[in-house]
Amino acid sequence: MGTTEMSEQRPVGAILNMLGLLGISLILTVAFAYQLALGELPCPLCLLQRAGFIAIGMGFLFNLRLGERPSHYAMILVSSLVTGFVSMRQISLHLAPGDPGYGSALFGLHFYTWALIAAIGIVCYVALVFVLTDLSGKREGDAPLNGATSNSVFAIFALLVAANLLSTVLECGAGQCDDNPVRYLLLK
Repeated sequence: MGTTEMSEQRPVGAILNMLGLLGISLILTVAFAYQLALGELPCPLCLLQRAGFIAIGMGFLFNLRLGERPSHYAMILVSSLVTGFVSMRQISLHLAPGDPGYGSALFGLHFYTWALIAAIGIVCYVALVFVLTDLSGKREGDAPLNGATSNSVFAIFALLVAANLLSTVLECGAGQCDDNPVRYLLLK
């Protein structure tokens, strides 16, 4: 295999990890937009799901910045499982007949249902990444992806993490969050 051919195949995993991080950023953006635009404050289980998506994003980010490692993929998979379990817990709380659920729906499903679907989808996506990187001949530990695009994706994700952290502190203060939050605790 020639050097040119190898360099064209090398970034497959990095590109897929960057797309994964963009997907996580999109999930966080939609949740945050609903929070700001509609005033729907996230409940404690919603905050745990957001934290799970941030942890998933960190696994993708580590793969981009430090090179692909099995431990980074393990972080993505474990975070996806935990996020899925938290989502299932919240879904189970709203299974009673006549229960309207918590918060607005997006395309007919509540965000916690979408969180479960996304968590399952991420596990499938990582499996696809494994297959595609294996087919491309890329091996673990290859050089990280650097450049303007990678830096932009990192900046978007970092901004979303910081914004979510700030809004959580404003909502909950230093104590436990309300089960059904209606206002920012530190902004009253």
